[in-house]
Parts: sequence; structure tokens; C-alpha cells
Amino acid sequence: MTDIESRIDTSRPHTARIWNYWTGGKDNYPVDREAGDRIGELHPGIGEYAKADRLFLGRAVRYLAQEQGIRQFLDIGTGLPSADNTHEVAQRIAPDARVVYVDNDPLVLAHARALLVGTPEGRTDYLDADLRDIDTILAAAAKTLDLSQPVALMLLGVVIFIEDDEESYAIVRRLMDALAPGSHLVLSHTVTHPDMPDVDEAVAFWNEHGTPKLTQRTPAAVARYFDGLELLEPGVVSCSAWRPETTSADVAMYAGVARK
Repeated sequence: MTDIESRIDTSRPHTARIWNYWTGGKDNYPVDREAGDRIGELHPGIGEYAKADRLFLGRAVRYLAQEQGIRQFLDIGTGLPSADNTHEVAQRIAPDARVVYVDNDPLVLAHARALLVGTPEGRTDYLDADLRDIDTILAAAAKTLDLSQPVALMLLGVVIFIEDDEESYAIVRRLMDALAPGSHLVLSHTVTHPDMPDVDEAVAFWNEHGTPKLTQRTPAAVARYFDGLELLEPGVVSCSAWRPETTSADVAMYAGVARK
């Protein structure tokens, strides 16, 4: 058994594997499917959130590569590989795009090394690190990315795992401070909203039974992550409403894109 395999805990549901289950993936275990179904009973639309967040990633990466000329992506909190990962979307538009993935989930790392293979013209690298390990992330990313040039910092559904508000804001600021002018922040976050009370119940169930625990924030609190940056239209909205290609219902996962 490898070191990574020894770190995989199949006795408790894990958020990355449940997300994978909800989006139709196969990299999950019975304990994850059971928890995913139970959360779905509490909040029937939850599976759509995972799909909406994934579609938002694709639209944001395409926009940045096509419209903003971004050729470098730092994707922290990668999650399990699925269709249209960051490097696939970016390198489809710009084969020379470079992507660094960061995650501390051993199952994600095991699959990333096997599946996330980029174009010959570009680069795709992976890093085993926690979001809090900012110096480690930046030093390792600099081996693949030119941090003197614009980078898209991708933080999709990951700062929800930082419970303390001020710590989470400080992490995002430190990362963006290290990036060049013209860099972009792409961030999504589960929200608590009076119009969606069943989301709170589903999150409470997850935090009692699953790992890692997550923190909801209000839409206004999510918008604060973009302070000091040029927030692009349409602002911080349901990820399904960020420059959608088709009309779909709002979900309790809010997102935005901003330029430094």
C-alpha cells in the first residue's frame, strides 16, 4: 500500500467523493453514496449544486482564456477529476496554458497523477498541500507558473473549509497579493440564505457525519473575498447565474470572478 492509499479513509463520507457521486462519477464508496442520498433527502436540489459549480468552472476558465488571454491557472481544492477539468478547458483554447492543481485529499492526488495529463505544449502539475500552506503552494507553483505574469487563482468550494472568517479572508488576500497585476480570482462558496432553509439542514447533517466540516456564509460575506479587486459582471451571484449559456434555477452556491 502506498503512502497516499494509506491515507484514504473509507469509513466516513468525504466531501470530494460525495461531490463526485452527485456529478455522476465513480470515484466514491458506499458510505459516500449513503450520505449523499441522505443529504439529497434533506435538500433535493443539492446534486444540482455540484453540477452547477462544475459548469461555472468551465464558463469561467473559457472566459479567462478566450477573453482575457490568461494562460496560467492555479487551481486549489481541485476535487476528484471529472469531465472538463481546468486544464482541459484551458488547453482546448490555448494549448500552451499551464495549470497547477493543489489538493490535500489523498484520493484526489492518486487520481490526479493518473488522469490529469495536459497537452505537450502546456504544463499540468500537482501539489499535495493544504490551502493554509500558502508559502508552500506559491513556491511549488512558481516551478511551473511565471508568477510575474497574470495567473487565474481558482478557489471553487474550498474556502468553505476554513471556519474562521478572518483567517479565510486573509488566505485569499495573501494568495492574490503574491500574483501579478492582471491576475484573476475565481471563487465559489456555499451560502446560507433565508430563501433556502433546507440547505442549512443539509449542511448541519454533513457537519455531524462527514469530513471535512464546512462553513456557510451569507452572499454578502462571500462578496467580501473580492474586496480590493475589480469585480466582473454580473458580480457575486448564484454560480448558475454567472454568464449562463442557458437559464437555470439559482443554487445556494455563489460565485464571482474579479481582476487584480
